[in-house]
Amino acid sequence: MRTDLLTRPELEEDDGGHDRFSHYVKKEKIVESAVTGKSVKALCGKKWIPSRDPQKYPICPACKEIHDGLREAPEEK
Repeated sequence: MRTDLLTRPELEEDDGGHDRFSHYVKKEKIVESAVTGKSVKALCGKKWIPSRDPQKYPICPACKEIHDGLREAPEEK
């Protein structure tokens, strides 16, 4: 009998301060995190529980690049 082992990459959660960047996250997820204490996921993939003032840090270059590449949704007519 053959048994395969599937490995799952571990998701690292931290306090969001190790790289000292502000990250792009959906606004409703920030509010949800503030209420529930759940972690948020930035455009760049970083996952953490926000606790610092994002105004104090530069914007994450990866988040900015992804955000700048997003197109605005067309207006409904």
